[in-house]
Amino acid sequence: MAVKVIKKNCIGCGLCVQTCPFEALQLVEGIVEVDPDKCTNCGDCVEVCPASALELNEPPEKMSDNEVKEVEKREKIVKKIKRELEDYRGVWVFLEQFRGEIAPVSFELLGEGRKLADNLQTKLCGVLLGSGVEKLAEQALWYGADKVYLMDDPVLKDYRTETYAAGLVRLSQKYKPEIILMGATTMGRDLSGAVATELETGLTADCTELSIDESSGYLFQTRPAFGGNIMATIVCRHHRPQMATVRPRVMAMPEKDTGRTGEVVKENLGITEENVLVKVVDVIKEKKAATYLDKAEIIVAGGKGVGNKENFKILKELADLLGGTIGASRAAVEAGWIGQEYQVGQTGVTVRPKVYFAFGISGAIQHLVGMQTSDVIVAVNTAPDAPIFKVATYGIVGDLLQVVPAMTKAFKEKMGV
Repeated sequence: MAVKVIKKNCIGCGLCVQTCPFEALQLVEGIVEVDPDKCTNCGDCVEVCPASALELNEPPEKMSDNEVKEVEKREKIVKKIKRELEDYRGVWVFLEQFRGEIAPVSFELLGEGRKLADNLQTKLCGVLLGSGVEKLAEQALWYGADKVYLMDDPVLKDYRTETYAAGLVRLSQKYKPEIILMGATTMGRDLSGAVATELETGLTADCTELSIDESSGYLFQTRPAFGGNIMATIVCRHHRPQMATVRPRVMAMPEKDTGRTGEVVKENLGITEENVLVKVVDVIKEKKAATYLDKAEIIVAGGKGVGNKENFKILKELADLLGGTIGASRAAVEAGWIGQEYQVGQTGVTVRPKVYFAFGISGAIQHLVGMQTSDVIVAVNTAPDAPIFKVATYGIVGDLLQVVPAMTKAFKEKMGV
């Protein structure tokens, strides 16, 4: 007995395919098809379908003994999955560190993880991997963790997918966390995919919002979708842990409390260097100014309205005067006016400065998701209906080539320069 498909309603979005815990659905030429041998008629696909293209198949009033047994068998499978999910408890944050320094995004995720853990009435735990990093564990406790799982091993001195994934997978299989959060950094994006694959669970990348559904207890993971034109909320119903990555500066930094204490659980990696295929020859740290774009407190950003490469010089002058950093929209980068490392937005860097100047930036959703959490946003654009003004703290309708020099002059006078 399988769910019914109303083909005329199907839009081929694939949400039902992703949701089905029994892999009973597939898209064939843009229309969903059901494998009756796998479908249990559990209804999960019906709940997520946005087009009312699926319906539960009501059982007939009279069923044969074989049909009754088949229904009972499938109900047992569903119950078994739900029981297994109940074994998973706790919210984990992977504490990304490089050469003895924890990445700020890890502290931001501890702040967000604290809210999730409190909603679920469970513990917030940090996971720390590295060599000679035991002293860093207390920092996670200061930022809200109740417990830290520590793997301190010479093999973990430098990041390698093979070793770090093995460590995190081993810890996950032993302690069964309900949720794992990681920064959407170069390391986090690489590691999260490898771990999710090994644990056979779902992973939502580049989330901008996380919350707990009060009725089900599921983690609601919101991220831009369809090129940033909509915000999609994704749920991992039948697999654990629920995994998500979040870009740096998306979540607020929590207050540090050096008086907080907690438990540190030490675990062994169980891998020797001889067993590792990849060897690290050298680590070269990038020295470009844009490397610190996500940490800047003042950003002066330009978009297509800047007009050309030369005009970025007046933005640079203002940024230097204020002790800030230059930024750019995707349009300015693609025009060749500035390097890609300065790009702010969905396909660039997510920032959260105290002040964000947006000059000649229209405010496409792809750009907004990368800077809209800035404390203060000052927008200058010639179009009075530009979307950027909807998120701006202060907006000026005018020509940036006139406004920027006037701002620079006013700041110089105020600063006595």
